[in-house]
Amino acid sequence: MVLSPWDESSFNQFLVFLETAMTYHQDVYADTDTLLARLAGFFSSRQVNAYLVGGCIRDALMGRPPGRDLDLAVQGNALQLGRALADSLGGGYGVIGREHGVARVLVPGSGWTIDLASFTGTIEDDLARRDFTIDAMAVPLTLWDSDSLDEVVIDPLNGRQDLLGKLVRAVGPGVFREDPGRLLRAVRLAGQLRFRLTPETARMVGGNAHLVGQVPGERLRDEFLAILALDGARPFLEVLDRLDILCRVIPELEVTKGVDQPRMHYWDVWGHLIHTVEYAEGVTNGHQHSPVYSLTPWDPQTRAHFDQVLAGAHTRRTYLKLAGLLHDIAKPQTKSVDETGRTRFLGHSELGADMVRERLTQLRLPNKIIDTVATMVNYHLRPDTMWQGLDHPTPRAVYRYFRDLGDAAIDTLYLSLADYLAAKGPEYSLEDWGLHARMVAYLLDASSKPRVSDRKNRLVTGRDLIEKLQLEPGPIFGEILDRIDEAQGTGEISSRDEGLALAACLLEDIRSENVEPLQGDRQHPV
Repeated sequence: MVLSPWDESSFNQFLVFLETAMTYHQDVYADTDTLLARLAGFFSSRQVNAYLVGGCIRDALMGRPPGRDLDLAVQGNALQLGRALADSLGGGYGVIGREHGVARVLVPGSGWTIDLASFTGTIEDDLARRDFTIDAMAVPLTLWDSDSLDEVVIDPLNGRQDLLGKLVRAVGPGVFREDPGRLLRAVRLAGQLRFRLTPETARMVGGNAHLVGQVPGERLRDEFLAILALDGARPFLEVLDRLDILCRVIPELEVTKGVDQPRMHYWDVWGHLIHTVEYAEGVTNGHQHSPVYSLTPWDPQTRAHFDQVLAGAHTRRTYLKLAGLLHDIAKPQTKSVDETGRTRFLGHSELGADMVRERLTQLRLPNKIIDTVATMVNYHLRPDTMWQGLDHPTPRAVYRYFRDLGDAAIDTLYLSLADYLAAKGPEYSLEDWGLHARMVAYLLDASSKPRVSDRKNRLVTGRDLIEKLQLEPGPIFGEILDRIDEAQGTGEISSRDEGLALAACLLEDIRSENVEPLQGDRQHPV
């Protein structure tokens, strides 16, 4: 199957589909050595020099479990060889880097992805053109032996030494000018491996940070989300900031620095956002034998919820961290001080949601993810405003919350938990935090109760309004049906007759303009 010349993002989405569609194939390539032996035979039969390069070798030397992606450097036409290899394996084929001669092959039924890139000259010349020394090593496919790998590795730039030192070192000063996407990759690689950037590499990254604007949106998105997805993401976001990259990816963050908040907040807006990422990670990683996180509502269903992968890319946990980073992004633009000296941020949630939509659209995130993150930002204060002192929210308020937020409702509750901890910082009270966590637990428990989710379950339909109440079709239909749905969802009514009686009362109230508005609860200004 041939795909050409799709962009990498579209092709990756196709690979997910193709991988699912081809699961009926026998997984004969599950073992790394078996697959590599098959590849070695394929290239040898064509008298092509082929080398395994990059992350697979690095991981093998570190004793890490092998991934399901291989990078091959071939001394020949990678596009033609990739097509022939796909035919030989019965897999998928596509071009993901036509200007650099990069082909991608999907091995059926196994999850293996093989990227082939052409090179000229010697393999040492090719390795010198790569990005970091720990990925600038090669092994001839014909010499691959996982038991004696160290003896056959071609390592002209001392990558093994940097592996031992746990260092990410650029192979030369032109690395980042040649490919500015490597600026973020350097930090992402350090985070994934728990390595450090060498001082010289860090200086080169900072000195070339202005090139971030040249990185295509999809590449910028993928590298940034991969950093955000790391366990312990906050320090690596701070590294991005120190290297002058973070605010080039999300320029709106720059003006949050130094914006003071009321005394209830420990950090300024910038510090609050960065630490909300940390706490969003914490409240979605279970109890962790922690006196703080042991109070967080948590069960296997919640873990499954945040482990769910959305839009074929990252988990809900990662997108929650993204919402945490952005949830107060409009506070600088909405800050005011009233006549009593009280600092307020009126409308920051709504404006923030609009800003988030614009920024995430530029970063080429899928529309579903943009909607989810923007909804969390728009409604992140809603859970707190549902409580009147210590009184539980009314059934109607709970119903409206889950109705309005839909798929983002549970995520927003956990954003409120992270927001609370990031507001208090080290000055939190365990007792007050426990109360806040129990409030969220109450709403989560309410979320498990049946609610009207589709029109098939309606007690009363538009036809009923026409036939029973002689109501002419018009805008009033939706208002009455929504209110009946709400009453059904809160348990106020449970039969068609009760629904019709309520409809008659609502119609009378609406005509006399006595009905309560249907919009959701108001947002708190701070």
